[in-house]
Amino acid sequence: MTPHAGAAGRIDRRSFIALSAAALALPGSLRAAPAYPTKPVRIVVPYGPGGIADVTMRLVADQLSKKFNQQFFIENRPGAGGVVGIQAALSAPPDGYTMMMIGGGLCIAKALFKHLPYDIEKDIQPVSTTASYGLVIVSKTGSKYQTIKDVVAAAKAKPGSLNVGTINAGSTQNLSAELFRIRAGIDVAIVPYKTTPELASAVLRGDVDVAFEYFAGLQSPIVNKQVTVLATTGETRATNLPDVPTVMEAGVPDYDVTSWNGLGVHAGTPAELVALLHNAIDEALKSDRVQTFSKKAGMDAKGMAPAAMKTLIKSDVATWTEVIQKAGIKKR
Repeated sequence: MTPHAGAAGRIDRRSFIALSAAALALPGSLRAAPAYPTKPVRIVVPYGPGGIADVTMRLVADQLSKKFNQQFFIENRPGAGGVVGIQAALSAPPDGYTMMMIGGGLCIAKALFKHLPYDIEKDIQPVSTTASYGLVIVSKTGSKYQTIKDVVAAAKAKPGSLNVGTINAGSTQNLSAELFRIRAGIDVAIVPYKTTPELASAVLRGDVDVAFEYFAGLQSPIVNKQVTVLATTGETRATNLPDVPTVMEAGVPDYDVTSWNGLGVHAGTPAELVALLHNAIDEALKSDRVQTFSKKAGMDAKGMAPAAMKTLIKSDVATWTEVIQKAGIKKR
């Protein structure tokens, strides 16, 4: 026998229509979320496998796979400084099934290149940061440059005499050194090397007086006390180097270089999916595996809301545009 409502519980056709209309009028956050994901989700990393950022993304992808009981997999698409991978991700539909690793390097690219096949501020919807990290400024242990004040004083006493090492021209490390030169008001020779190992060797040989690089890249000589960390470049002290002052604490005003990585999707992806992914990534970043790895690598694994990321991207583009112009670097 089919159950039926009594007089007190009966809902007539007119009431049903009214209730349905009311349900449709509810905010999206109160209605049932669309089923997602119903198939594997691709995360495009625009660099080769094995790097710190790549490993971080793999750890996050693993956590997301467990949460959604669906595979989130990494696809490495290196080439042209990240352009190839971002293009590949943006060629997919804005349906949340293709994500892409984004970061401060894309902001530098917008400031440095005349023509790119995409606009980070218009074509990419940020979802969440995954990690932020400053650089370290190091000198050879035992050298006469043991503080940032030593470096600035020597540079002012004899302009152009100091050699500052970085990796390739236009990299975050290279532009961070240019910004240091500008903010400190000093004249130094900035020497770019092709790779981090070459840069490390140059410091140890004494070919350069100081060097700008990420902690992970110089972790071995730092741990083995072959180099001394003079300062970190972020706004606050690095959690893995709590006794090392920031550049601003060392006396250089208005200097903050904090790099970051994160995840984004194609602009136009439904807002509900962006919110769902953001919350899931934020939860994944709190896992013990991600936190342990990040701290060892000198990174702070923490999410940031999409709206705040848009502000961060805009600010970074403006900062690096100013540095490139003041440093006299020609746009490519």
